[in-house]
Amino acid sequence: MHFPGRFAEQLVAEQLHRLSLSFLVDDLVVRRGGIGANIAFGLGVLGVSPVLVGAVGADFADYQSWLERHGVDCSGVRISEIAHTARFVCTTDDDMCQIASFYAGAMSESRLIELSPIAERVGGLDLVLISPDDPEGMLRHADECRQRGYRFGVDPSQQMARMPGDQIQAFITGADYLFTNDYEWELLRQKTGWSEREVMDRVGLRITTLGEKGVEIVAKDGSVLHVSAVPETSKADPTGVGDGFRAGFLAGLTQGLSLERSAQLGSLVAVLVLETIGTQEWTFRKAEATSRISGAFGPDAAAEIEAVLPG
Repeated sequence: MHFPGRFAEQLVAEQLHRLSLSFLVDDLVVRRGGIGANIAFGLGVLGVSPVLVGAVGADFADYQSWLERHGVDCSGVRISEIAHTARFVCTTDDDMCQIASFYAGAMSESRLIELSPIAERVGGLDLVLISPDDPEGMLRHADECRQRGYRFGVDPSQQMARMPGDQIQAFITGADYLFTNDYEWELLRQKTGWSEREVMDRVGLRITTLGEKGVEIVAKDGSVLHVSAVPETSKADPTGVGDGFRAGFLAGLTQGLSLERSAQLGSLVAVLVLETIGTQEWTFRKAEATSRISGAFGPDAAAEIEAVLPG
């Protein structure tokens, strides 16, 4: 929502202890989101067959229809009987100051979801990506992956601030892939007390996004691969750019591309999200995608990536 004024002008210093305000907003936009759903949407658009796992409320029906139309299997989603779907509500004023609330709602019920029945129903899982969710649910899913031998990736991002160091240590141990941005990577090391070597002793591959500088991929042997970002034509909305990268990267790996080519595909999807307002409003056109990959990474990269693109 947008408030056509300044929050600061509505505050009375002597009455802050009794603050009670209502803002008449002039705009309301409702957008789909959620990190797991954003990544699953991107995978579906790219022709992979993602299975979304999480907990939602009975108000999820329209969103579910949207995701399924874009290739997402929602059979792993738990419908709460008592809570609404998690949501973020934000009002922004003319100074770009924000007053916001996050309602967790049904999200806490993700800790009740077992992965094994889902894996049996869909005929196995190539990779389980555990993104920010109810912290207890994140830990349970990582533990189940270790116990059952499922390959898994971890993406703690927003929940890093809430989870103490010992929980982060338990969460990432044994993961095939560790996804963070550069700030989250430093925060992870600070909260766990682990050095880079100690982290790499516990994960298979570190994928750290660097914003406009691209992405850094580090293997256990210390080898480093850097892939630059695809140049943007505009910066409409940075929300969900990291989710877009993850979708493209995992879609590439799933379809047999190398780490470098997968990261290049991830960089393309990331910039498509950046150039669009909303996390799932971007569109994919194969010819345009191939052209932009060729311009950013060369014709050989474009030819290899084009072979796995839908359309």
